[in-house]
Amino acid sequence: MVPMMDLLIFDMDGVLIDVSRSYRKTIQQTIHIYLQDCLGMKSTLVSSEEISLFKSVGGFNNDWDLTAGFLLYLLSVSKIPPLPKQKKLSSLDEIVLYLRQHLSNFYQRRPLGLKRNLFSSFLEQVKASGGGLRGVRSVLGGSWANWIYRSGDLEKENLVKRIFQEIYLGEKFSPHYHLQPLFYRGKGLYLREKLLIEREILASLRKKVRLGIASGRPRFEAELALKRFRILHYFDSVVTLDECETEEASLLKVSKKEMKLTKPHPFSILKVIEEIGIPNPRCGYIGDVVDDMKAAQAAKKKFPMLAIGFLRSGKTEPVMMEALLRAGADCIIKNPKELLQLAG
Repeated sequence: MVPMMDLLIFDMDGVLIDVSRSYRKTIQQTIHIYLQDCLGMKSTLVSSEEISLFKSVGGFNNDWDLTAGFLLYLLSVSKIPPLPKQKKLSSLDEIVLYLRQHLSNFYQRRPLGLKRNLFSSFLEQVKASGGGLRGVRSVLGGSWANWIYRSGDLEKENLVKRIFQEIYLGEKFSPHYHLQPLFYRGKGLYLREKLLIEREILASLRKKVRLGIASGRPRFEAELALKRFRILHYFDSVVTLDECETEEASLLKVSKKEMKLTKPHPFSILKVIEEIGIPNPRCGYIGDVVDDMKAAQAAKKKFPMLAIGFLRSGKTEPVMMEALLRAGADCIIKNPKELLQLAG
């Protein structure tokens, strides 16, 4: 364990910000709307615990990918036939019509839900296959992937992201994307978020060490929360999904190879260290999922780094603790005040 630290770097979701009623609920509602409104299938809502278990296999730093992966699993147990190809269409309305037409002959007598006896076994297989959406596809063989429109432009092709962003952002969706909502017109679920680490604790930490953020959120959504909770000024560097994607595009131009720089890749953590500019800093990274711990361990190859798992009480606590430790957590904290001791 690093006895003293110069820099503490935070993940946002599940560490700084409670997203159990925002991003987690957005995943739930996106799955429900996709199945019901886009495919015409009856479905029951997946639970927050089931989403946590899905995320615990690793590789799901991106909630759009997690949503798509969950949809693939639900379709795989629904007994609907695989879609032979994913037709290229020019609008989301055309995509929805195309999907519903191909399911018009499928009659579903009971609401679609998880096969509880198969779910745990499926997640173990996904974990063994490397986790993430790639792991889901490996286990399922890609047979249902054509039912899920999750790539490309949010206006024309990316049905999963479009539904997700409308639900999460609510009234802020239109001014941000310059589009009218198609699937959801309620209040944005971002309004349900709460601060997990009190400003007083952040202020005390700031007196001891420099603070930064390495988050998988898009920058707009990261700043939306940081400004809303009035904590942005505590952090000397905030690295988001935007910086990862910008660097990915730059590397693609040079090497002609695609590379993912979101966690578990350490890019965002190393970028924070670079921007703050402390020579040879002793660091700590606080995260709540497997990918956070893997990213911290990878960053440890360049700088002294304490991988700190942040664990909240709940039904999945034993599973999540085991997952964090296996992924490389050097220590686990359950109370933010423990960070004051770690900071020295």
